[in-house]
Amino acid sequence: MRPHTFPVIFALMIAAGCSTVIADRAVVTGTGPDDLLKLRAGPGLGFEIIMGLPDGTVLNRRSCVTEVGQLWCEVILAETPQVTGYVSADYLSDI
Repeated sequence: MRPHTFPVIFALMIAAGCSTVIADRAVVTGTGPDDLLKLRAGPGLGFEIIMGLPDGTVLNRRSCVTEVGQLWCEVILAETPQVTGYVSADYLSDI
């Protein structure tokens, strides 16, 4: 193996490890039969609404932050992983 090959392989391994997402699974609960949980572009009511999520929607929860006394979690839709945003943790249950 060439002397410069090891650092390149090592750097690629680190980069691959950094992009790994470890997420907890959660489900949307408590919105009611005629309401939707708002998936927002950021952690707070002032952020744009991306879409509404009905009860039973399965999410992958990444990290949570507190903004103005409210806990917001960054989530990824389990069925559509390219859709991400923030939801109020009050409407998430572990699965």
